[in-house]
This record gives sequence, C-alpha cells and structure tokens, in this order.
Amino acid sequence: MDDEPSYDISVSHDDDPAPGEQSLKEAVAAALRRHDAASARINIALVDDATIAALNEKHLQHTGPTDVLTFDLNDGESGPDGAAPAVDGEIVVSTETAAREARDRGHDLGAELALYAVHGTLHLLGYDDKDESDAARMHRVEDEILSSVGLSAVYASRAT
Repeated sequence: MDDEPSYDISVSHDDDPAPGEQSLKEAVAAALRRHDAASARINIALVDDATIAALNEKHLQHTGPTDVLTFDLNDGESGPDGAAPAVDGEIVVSTETAAREARDRGHDLGAELALYAVHGTLHLLGYDDKDESDAARMHRVEDEILSSVGLSAVYASRAT
C-alpha cells in the first residue's frame, strides 16, 4: 500500500544474526505505528557493558554501564526521497545488562531487549521519563506496545 509508513529499522551486533532481531524490529515498528510516525530510520546497536559504559561516560558524563542510550540524529538531513525521516536515531542497548535483568526478573532476554528498544524509540518520539508521572506513563506505553507484539508486559513485572 502506498500510504504505509516507511520504516528503515536495522539491528547491528557482533553476532549474525543478532539475538531477537526480528522481535526488536517488530516492537520498534509497533511503537512508531502507534504514534503515527510517517517515516523512520533507526539503528539498534546491541553492545556489551564496556561499550555502553564508554558511551555513557562520553555523552552523558555518567560512570558505568546503563541499559539503553538513545541518540536523536534527526538534524534535517535528507533521506533518499529528499525528505528527512520523521524519526532518525540510534538506540544503543547493553545485551549484558539485559541478560542480567531478564535472569533476575525471570523473563525472556528477547523481551528485555525489546523493552530497551521500545524505550529508546519512545525517547525519539518525544517521551521523557525524568519525573515520576512521565516515567509511569512511558512504562505503561512500553508494556502496551510489547503486549501488542506478543511479548509480555516486561516493565509491569519489575514492580514485584
């Protein structure tokens, strides 16, 4: 269909194929569709704790690894059709942090990775989680998106 949104979602990882690559793409696309993004170009980089810790220090001046970092790349650069994508970004996810969290919480690694990818996508779509009410709203939407693609509501499981 010609009115379908154009989403270019890629996953980069040292392993080929990346773990849960299709689920990550589906979850990100679901977040974009939910928010009526006309187009998007998003790369999800799956990295280890050392890599994400270095990025965290360099870009946010925070020490140590984190679960996900989001970089908004939408600087008005033209895409192949001459128009900039509505959403353009890089989402960096720590697979080691995801594995620890999934194991500690007793759920699937793929669902944890998808949670981080959706979280990053929501940041690219303008969500903020700096205060408690915004964070609660963002986590509710994350769980709704994950459920919509057949994954469990990962964030809700953290409350226990």
